[in-house]
Amino acid sequence: MDDQTRIEIEAAAFRRLQKHLMEDRPDAQNIDMMNLAGFCRNCLSRWYQEAANERGIEMDKDAGREAFYGMPFAEWRDKHQTDASNAAKAAFAESHPEK
Repeated sequence: MDDQTRIEIEAAAFRRLQKHLMEDRPDAQNIDMMNLAGFCRNCLSRWYQEAANERGIEMDKDAGREAFYGMPFAEWRDKHQTDASNAAKAAFAESHPEK
């Protein structure tokens, strides 16, 4: 497989993951994703921002989140985020003591 084809396939897979998380599973809470997989939508938006910055494109945290979420993060949070359970908060604190 040539590099351009690989890049196109990787980009398509990323777009499908993004669509899945944003449209198909908005109910999957970020804290639960962090507890299970060690990353969440915010991580993906940060990685997007970092990739842009590495290429000389100025993008701050809010712009990275809006690019990934497809809307301002506050709007996403108001529409989809629920309060984390005490168990989820405890699991997060245990598995991510540095956060």
